[in-house]
Amino acid sequence: MNRKIVISVNTAWNVCNFRAGLVRALVGRGYDVMVMARSDDHASRLAELGCRFKLLSMDANGSNPSRDLALLVKYRRVLQSVRPLAYLGYTIKPNVYGSIAANGLSIPVVNNIAGLGATFINRSLLTCVVKRLYRYSLRYSSRVFFQNADDRKLFLEAGLAREQVADVLPGSGIDLRHFVPAPLAPDGQRGFRFLLVGRMLKDKGVEEYAAAADLVRRHLPGVRFQLLGAVDSANPNALSLDRIRAWEQRGTLEYLDRTDDVRPYVAQADCIVLPSYREGVPHSLLEAAAMARPIIATDVAGCRDVVDDGENGFLCEARNPLDLAQKMIRMAGLSRERRLRMGEHGRSKMAAQFDENIVIAKYLAAIEQIESTQRNLVQRRPAYASGM
Repeated sequence: MNRKIVISVNTAWNVCNFRAGLVRALVGRGYDVMVMARSDDHASRLAELGCRFKLLSMDANGSNPSRDLALLVKYRRVLQSVRPLAYLGYTIKPNVYGSIAANGLSIPVVNNIAGLGATFINRSLLTCVVKRLYRYSLRYSSRVFFQNADDRKLFLEAGLAREQVADVLPGSGIDLRHFVPAPLAPDGQRGFRFLLVGRMLKDKGVEEYAAAADLVRRHLPGVRFQLLGAVDSANPNALSLDRIRAWEQRGTLEYLDRTDDVRPYVAQADCIVLPSYREGVPHSLLEAAAMARPIIATDVAGCRDVVDDGENGFLCEARNPLDLAQKMIRMAGLSRERRLRMGEHGRSKMAAQFDENIVIAKYLAAIEQIESTQRNLVQRRPAYASGM
């Protein structure tokens, strides 16, 4: 029986940071896993997960038709050669072009729509094109996973996915053994510290965070504001490093660059902030809550799934630095005991709703269903042959 699984995503980094538990689980069940992605400094680490790596040249943020057609041809060639039991797609282009190639080869597809990104946030002609591509590529999928109910509803109402195969996951899940509670710093030991973790993109609300920091510092000059994450210069939605350095020089915030391990930085923070415009389910908030940190996030799809307003953090209005600043001032004014309770609530919420084992179990069930269907087809073939 064929037990090959092909997983495709835009970067190897994505697999190492968000899908490692799933890859290990699949390998542990005896599946032969291949990851197709662009190469980066995490590609060499995929072997440690027990899977193979296939380099895939991809213009992840571009919209050049000839390059996208070339990407579709690459997917078809690889999938035709491997002939896997199932194809698992993540991020826009692997979901669209990988699925189209798999459909053409009658390979079952499991998609993961992990947030809709700037294309859906900023409605344009490109939004219409992407919707058409999603409608075409998802039409035969065995399962389409969404990371929040809002995105699922949007796709169903727009006719982009079939209701009977559309399901919701708790984001990419969180490894509760890796992200464990960290003690809060004692009051008065240092200035209150806010931290935003994420790529330096406009739709992550980085500009609003900087503007809110200026407002907060007028009332609480001792508060510190930090940014942690990569500057993605290839992304049209990216903030430039020069812009971030200008904030630093003005004393607005500190830029901590990127890291492969956010835990030491989260442990040193008093509150994690994400003023995003829209998310699937933001992993940075899952990490923060798992480490028992209170959080502040916007009242938008994805973020509101993680924040119980007033219980493990606060929700604020999107694109509103003033409201964000007010919530930050409120958070900084809470007693240490109240913030500890918020952290405990967040950790409990992660254990009950966002444990990565919930995600892994749903994927294993979807793949086992595909395997069962394929097995039944094989068993029926002799009966058809004997009747000829």
